[in-house]
Amino acid sequence: MPAAATPRAFRARDLQLARALFAAIVAVMITFSPDHSASIGLSVFSGFAIATGLVFLLAAWLVYPAGARWQAIVMGILSIVAGMAGGIPAWRSEVTFVVIVATWALATGLTEALSSWREVRLSRGAPELAVAAREARDGLAVGLITLVLSVALISVPVSYALEYTIDEAGTFTLTGTTIGVGILGGYAAIIAVWLAIAGFSPRPEVDSPSAAPIDDTAEVSSPEDSR
Repeated sequence: MPAAATPRAFRARDLQLARALFAAIVAVMITFSPDHSASIGLSVFSGFAIATGLVFLLAAWLVYPAGARWQAIVMGILSIVAGMAGGIPAWRSEVTFVVIVATWALATGLTEALSSWREVRLSRGAPELAVAAREARDGLAVGLITLVLSVALISVPVSYALEYTIDEAGTFTLTGTTIGVGILGGYAAIIAVWLAIAGFSPRPEVDSPSAAPIDDTAEVSSPEDSR
């Protein structure tokens, strides 16, 4: 007799919650850091991208069944490559901050948005795929927000500088890099809240593609079975 299929221990909500955790850490670090330089921005982004990339690669095998792993693998590779590039001290400049983060946001945003949109379309008119459709809609929203991050970073000139004075505090300079790092922190906060809500939302797991059982055994018929 064939062995019973083993249900997956990890599901799509676990990936969402892990991503939310790392994004929340980025939001807190940037919010409470007095230094919003390109070096600090790339340091924080590097850790976030590498950690998120590793989670995606693990999720490719722990969460998704065979045939549905390509998105997680691509997202993981893109994030790790971007994180490693941002971790090179010699590359930490105002220009490279925008280039690395904006390129990562464009690549991963397009990947997540397009693949999620495809899943949303495929699940239309299929009530048994209601959970998969909701997960895909969450992915589509995150992908679009990530694309907005890319556009926002590119829209802020690196050379921008505005001097302003606060009474009894002194004169300060608001630079394009400071705004860019702040935008990254705001993006991380939005993503953290969105994915946390999605991950903690109650849902039945039986119809989710990520809930597909792992069955590595094949049913082999024998002469005794046919008697």
